[in-house]
Amino acid sequence: MRTLYIRRGLAVRLPPSCTVFHITPLLRELIVETVRIKELRMRDRLHCAVRDLLVSQLESASPMPTTVTLPQDPRARAIADTVMGNPAARKTLAVMCESVGASVRTMQRVFRREVGSDFEFWRRQVRLMKAVELLVSGHSVKQAGFALGYRQPTAFVEMFRGILGTTPGAWIQALQRMN
Repeated sequence: MRTLYIRRGLAVRLPPSCTVFHITPLLRELIVETVRIKELRMRDRLHCAVRDLLVSQLESASPMPTTVTLPQDPRARAIADTVMGNPAARKTLAVMCESVGASVRTMQRVFRREVGSDFEFWRRQVRLMKAVELLVSGHSVKQAGFALGYRQPTAFVEMFRGILGTTPGAWIQALQRMN
C-alpha cells in the first residue's frame, strides 16, 4: 500500500473522505514514481507533469467499495442476512422475496434506495468481500470460488477481474509482495 498526500485544492474532484480506488497500470506507475521522488517540486517541469497526470488519473479513477451497505427495510434486511449467511447459495431474488412477502420490484427499489445499487450488484459485492477474506486467509482461488457458489473457477476469476481489474491469483501475489 502506498499513501499520497495531496495539497488541498489541487484535486478538486476527489471524494472528501478516505477512498479506495481501482488502480489502472498507468496510475500505479505514477504513484510508484511519485513515492520514489518523495516530494514533487514545483520548479521542476517533470515533477509538475507527473503531478498533473497523477491528479487527472486520480480524479477519473473508479472508487472501490470496501464495505457492504445493509438495507434498513426489515424485508430487505432479511434477504441481505440470508445472502450474507451463505453467499454460495443460488437462491433467486424471487424465491427470497416470496419468503419475506414482498415483490421482486419492491425489493429492487428498496435496494437501489437504501444501498445504492440493484440486488445482483450488491450480492456480487458480498461475494467479493468474502472472496477477499478467503484469499487472505490462505484459501486457493479454486477453494474460494467453490465456497462462493461458483461451479467453475473461471467464472469466479472473471467476476473478480471484472470488479478489481486483476485475477485473484495476481491480486494475492501482489499483496504478498507488499508484506
